[in-house]
Amino acid sequence: MEKVTIPVLQQMKREGRKIVGVVAYEYPTAQIADRAGVDLVSVGDSVGANLWGQPTEAEVTIEELLIACKAVRRGVQRALVSCDVPQGPVNAGIEAAVSATLRLSKEGGADMVKVLGDPDMVRAIVRAGVPVFAEFHGGNEIPVGKLVDKAKRLEDAGASLLDFRHSGPEAGAAVVKAVSIPVIGGLGGGPWLDGRVRLAHTAIGYGAKWIDSNTETYVNTAKLSLEAFTALVADVRSGRQIKG
Repeated sequence: MEKVTIPVLQQMKREGRKIVGVVAYEYPTAQIADRAGVDLVSVGDSVGANLWGQPTEAEVTIEELLIACKAVRRGVQRALVSCDVPQGPVNAGIEAAVSATLRLSKEGGADMVKVLGDPDMVRAIVRAGVPVFAEFHGGNEIPVGKLVDKAKRLEDAGASLLDFRHSGPEAGAAVVKAVSIPVIGGLGGGPWLDGRVRLAHTAIGYGAKWIDSNTETYVNTAKLSLEAFTALVADVRSGRQIKG
């Protein structure tokens, strides 16, 4: 079983092999994704909203992300583990962001950290000894040349990997060609990138919102769970022996 490293991902880009990432927050899902053969497990700051019911991603703290990062680290043997730097330290400036980064690396066991792409912040984190997965966003209103320039500046700052969100086929392909590091993306990504990141909850339809949703997923865990719990309630109410 080959351990995934940053050089392995960079070699995958050179060979044209697509990189597969999932966003996960806890031990069981991380275990299953790792066993399936994903290359990257990303612990997102969306854990606060998606797992703990916080209003937005902005509320999650470094202490909360450390809990999630440690759990995922325990569940992953092969894949590379990335953990988001929460918005609080990022908004507080480079020194606070670097401090949070070192905690995620040393205490959380993250192989790399993901941060919204400011080249100066990326450079400072890399100098502190932690690899960076740099996030930046595209959109129809942003010229392709500007996005290519941003990607190059992040690469020059030392980023090992780029998370290009809302890339689109034109800008996405241009950025992939312009930099030597892997460019993957979740929201608004596609086959024009070096790979894809998918939220595990979305891929497996996990969460109450999927019960009444017609959105395509690989499986609808929410509906299956509702059926299972409904059957459990019926068994207990009727005095039948429960399963498992």
